Amino acid sequence: MGNFKFGVSLRSIGGREEWIAKCRQAEEIGYDVITVPDHLGAKMSPFAALAVAAAVTERVRVGPLVLNVPFYNPALLARDIANTVRLSGDRFDLGVGAGHMKREFDDAGLPFHRASERIAFTAAAVAEIQRRLDDEGVKQPPLLIAGNSDGVLQLAAAHADIVGFAGLRQKRGEAPGTFQLDSPAAMDERVAFFRQHAGQRAADVEFNMLVQRVRITDDRRAAAAEWAEDLDSPDLDIDDLLDAPQLLFGTVAEIVDQLESRRNRYGFSYITVFEAELAKFAPIVQALTGH
Repeated sequence: MGNFKFGVSLRSIGGREEWIAKCRQAEEIGYDVITVPDHLGAKMSPFAALAVAAAVTERVRVGPLVLNVPFYNPALLARDIANTVRLSGDRFDLGVGAGHMKREFDDAGLPFHRASERIAFTAAAVAEIQRRLDDEGVKQPPLLIAGNSDGVLQLAAAHADIVGFAGLRQKRGEAPGTFQLDSPAAMDERVAFFRQHAGQRAADVEFNMLVQRVRITDDRRAAAAEWAEDLDSPDLDIDDLLDAPQLLFGTVAEIVDQLESRRNRYGFSYITVFEAELAKFAPIVQALTGH
């Protein structure tokens, strides 16, 4: 279990100057990683955005969180990855996932296969990408595999340097991409599942949590209750929300304590927040950097 590492998921480019300013702000605050999503509706090309982010910063790592691998031809994807590794000065992390938003596949005119087929495609694509990088003499970037299903976690257990959790799962009976929050107990089970399949490898894998909500407040219970009113998760009570590792409510000191406790419980030492939390999360980043 290592020291804390912090990432921020920047969700939109805006204009050139806006993008550059956000990337530099993240580095100045002390974030270790700048990530971007890979969603068709986001109007953000991951590799272009990441190449610029690396060019205008000096220290932070950059990477997708995560590539929607079934969108791509693996040979063409390997070319983009190789170029971005080079342009970033080997500050690139390769984050991959198997895709989950059917409407994005529909919009792109791509088939949306069942989960097992998308996971198998992702596994084969990662192997092909790594082979091509080796053939070109490109240093292999750290591999982050993120997801919640058995299949994705088994793939991560076998191959990932970083395993990513978001604390969300597909809601039964709803359209693909409709999620519900996992309870703390469900997160315990998912982490245990990964560790079981990773075996001795688990000790060398970094655990990432993509935090879904941050609220800095003097009354964490009231903040959780307020959010629960808009949350369609009837199986979770207020205590579940307060204990969930993908949610952070409280004062800066309380959130620091929560992150330390959850690192001990789950192993989450690499914490990523969304762009909306970029500035407000700064005191937590600064309090825990190096710890």
